[in-house]
Amino acid sequence: MFRRYLHDIIIAFEAILANKLKSILTALGIIFGVAAVITMLAIGAGAQKEILDQIKMVGVNNIIIEPIIDQSSESGESDEEGKKESKKFSYGLNLLDVHAIESIVSTVQQVSSEIKLNTFVQHNQIRRPTVLLGVDPSYFKLYSLNLKRGDPFSGYHEEFGQAVCLIGANIASIMFPAEDAIGKIMKVGHAWLRVIGVLEKRDVVVSSSSAGLGISNTNDQVFIPSKTMLVRYMNRAIVNKKLPQATGMRIFGGGRGRGMNIMMAQTMATGSDEGASVVQNYHQLDKIIVQVSETEQLEPTTEILSRMVLRRHNGVADFKITVPELLLKQQQRTKDVFNIVLGAIASISLIVGGIGIMNIMLATVLERVREIGTRQAIGASKKDIIVQFLAESILISIVGGLIGVILGIVLSRLVTYFADILTIVSPFSVFIAFGVSAAVGIIFGYIPAKRAASQDPVESLRAN
Repeated sequence: MFRRYLHDIIIAFEAILANKLKSILTALGIIFGVAAVITMLAIGAGAQKEILDQIKMVGVNNIIIEPIIDQSSESGESDEEGKKESKKFSYGLNLLDVHAIESIVSTVQQVSSEIKLNTFVQHNQIRRPTVLLGVDPSYFKLYSLNLKRGDPFSGYHEEFGQAVCLIGANIASIMFPAEDAIGKIMKVGHAWLRVIGVLEKRDVVVSSSSAGLGISNTNDQVFIPSKTMLVRYMNRAIVNKKLPQATGMRIFGGGRGRGMNIMMAQTMATGSDEGASVVQNYHQLDKIIVQVSETEQLEPTTEILSRMVLRRHNGVADFKITVPELLLKQQQRTKDVFNIVLGAIASISLIVGGIGIMNIMLATVLERVREIGTRQAIGASKKDIIVQFLAESILISIVGGLIGVILGIVLSRLVTYFADILTIVSPFSVFIAFGVSAAVGIIFGYIPAKRAASQDPVESLRAN
């Protein structure tokens, strides 16, 4: 029985070879359909990997609190009577906010401050720009930054503002190309720091969207304890306002006196003199990063933090709260919907290809009526005829599927090369696309095969 059906398949294969052009045109729909499906699934898989990598970079379950510096809010607002009403005073984001969040909010797992300064790093006459970050020891756990060698910050370093630093992989390779960086002294800005650790190199491509989520290239950065930054570099909490240029004065102060200095600066800046005032960043910190234990706690913790910080800032909304992971997951959901739509459109190509196979096979049945009648006259059964024509459609679909798989892999590589979009061709996508192409050959090839087997042999032999 098997050898009989094998003979039918051989006849189908010979028929395909005898009509090469027709077979190729028939397979085109399957080829492009399979290639489109594989390419779309590869783009979707690449997008998902990028999102997961970005979530790791911004930190899992992290909440970011950033300052808002609004010049218009400093000048006051008009009440119903048209009189100027001064804004309430706020100290801005500061270390006290960090300690309050850590001690009061029970869902918080760990928290870190961040102070950023654009400066330079210099060693042995090698100088290059860098970003200096003042952070807490927990910062590296928040962003999953691991040490390649050396030691992390200790409580002693943080408490006493020691002149120590951790450096990124690129800084280490450029500043210390032929020696171990650990224990060496280098100049960062105007101060000298001792290197106590080197971070592992992290592969990251910073785009405009990722930069907006706080993703930066840690390989080119220098990290110091936050109190070291405040003591040895800058503390914006004691530099409040720059007065109109005509005065040539700066207001300094801290504690309660700082509030009076701010109000004096506001009064002088918004008086009858129309000289332009320059608003400086009065926030001590550039960022507060908060991590919760579970993803489900992100939204309620964000609401608690918003109310808490607003109350601590005397009702002044001079901060914003961002949850990068939720934004990235929303972005992933949007991309998933987009990929589903593209996948559905690509799948339509397979259906169109299947319809094309059915139409051409139906036309082939009409063209080969005498051949069908001859085979039936010499003893071929209806099953033999069905197997022959079904084998033709399946062979065309399988060959088209194989070519489509190769074309899909090539197209995925081209998308990555020319459009700079990450694509990942998975075995699952290849299996799905190839399996669907084979199923299309069976489904859309059965109707022509059934029609060929139903031909009357006598009428077939009489046909011209």
